[in-house]
Amino acid sequence: MADIKFSRSGDLVTLTLSNPGKLNAMSYDMWLAFAKHWKALNADDSVRCIVVTGDAPRGFCPGNDISEFDTYRSSAAKARDLSAVMNDGRTAMLACPHPIIAKINGPCVGGGLEIAAMCDMRIASDVSRFGAPLNRIGLTMAYEEMIPIWRLTDEATLFEMLVEGTVFDAAEAKTRGLVNRIAPESSLDEKVSACCQKILDGPPLVNRWHKQFFKKLRREPELTQSDHDVHYEAFETEDYKIGYRSFLAKTKPEFIGR
Repeated sequence: MADIKFSRSGDLVTLTLSNPGKLNAMSYDMWLAFAKHWKALNADDSVRCIVVTGDAPRGFCPGNDISEFDTYRSSAAKARDLSAVMNDGRTAMLACPHPIIAKINGPCVGGGLEIAAMCDMRIASDVSRFGAPLNRIGLTMAYEEMIPIWRLTDEATLFEMLVEGTVFDAAEAKTRGLVNRIAPESSLDEKVSACCQKILDGPPLVNRWHKQFFKKLRREPELTQSDHDVHYEAFETEDYKIGYRSFLAKTKPEFIGR
């Protein structure tokens, strides 16, 4: 069953993206649970550190569950409704006052990369992969999805991922600024635990203040509603229908430009 698993050990909380058999792709219900967990964590001052990871054995998150696209993304109107649910989760996560560590244990693609980018630090196994090949299903990445990734890397890297569909291995992702540290798959748990322990040993108020300081130093681009609306036009194209249906059928899409 697709879900966001919650566990706690003292002051450390772990949120696990769990969708067995789909590399932990985010379902509609998972996005609802995602927002609910972050809102509760944001109000809990006893938390000192949060780890976000994907369910074992291998797979952080490849983005949204494409098998649900006929239900939730078959038109611009439906995609807009889904985005409202996703944005509720994004807003809650970005408002979190506690340090967040992404423990990346496999493919970290599309919306999964965005979730990792919204964390404060990213520690990845050496078998992880990173990208945003939405062009393969004829789909755009919305501004609010691009911004967290844009902050980590350079414009050329993000353009390469979106337009060429490039997927980087862990070593290249580190070079491009997408991750902080890489660990052998066998020692990822140890590497993340060591990072969390340093945070847990530190002053929680200072850690929260520093998160506030970073937010103030950022400058969000000023976007109009019409800017955002352009993103949803892709959901009305034939190329989008061809793209995601080819993905589900595991065939190469033949885009037609309309």
